[in-house]
Amino acid sequence: MMSNSSLTRGFTLIEVMLAMAVFAIAGLALLSAASNNARNMGHLENKMFANWVASNQLVAANLEQKWPPKNNAKGDVELAGRQWFWHQKVIKTTDKDMRAIVVEVRLDEDEKLPLSSLTTYVSKVEQ
Repeated sequence: MMSNSSLTRGFTLIEVMLAMAVFAIAGLALLSAASNNARNMGHLENKMFANWVASNQLVAANLEQKWPPKNNAKGDVELAGRQWFWHQKVIKTTDKDMRAIVVEVRLDEDEKLPLSSLTTYVSKVEQ
């Protein structure tokens, strides 16, 4: 007969520590991926709302009947519980009867780069 000690098998301390290290590294990688995903979702949400604000301002500019469109208009609007700051620029084109309107949107009025920037073109209406 065989003794109990020869049938008992298990992991050595080094094998257990190596397995724990592998699981710890995998856990850190998953945690980092989840953190990046959450941060990116917040940024994408901000960009989506900024695009909506810019789109709304471009529609309002298109509805105005003034020629040329008002240049360097600024304002703020509340959307999704936050204050959004927009700035409209009117740019001349090669066609004297057409203008480009660019609307930039920021969460902070003093930010250098906009979260969103949309452009549309309007033409002079002959009457």
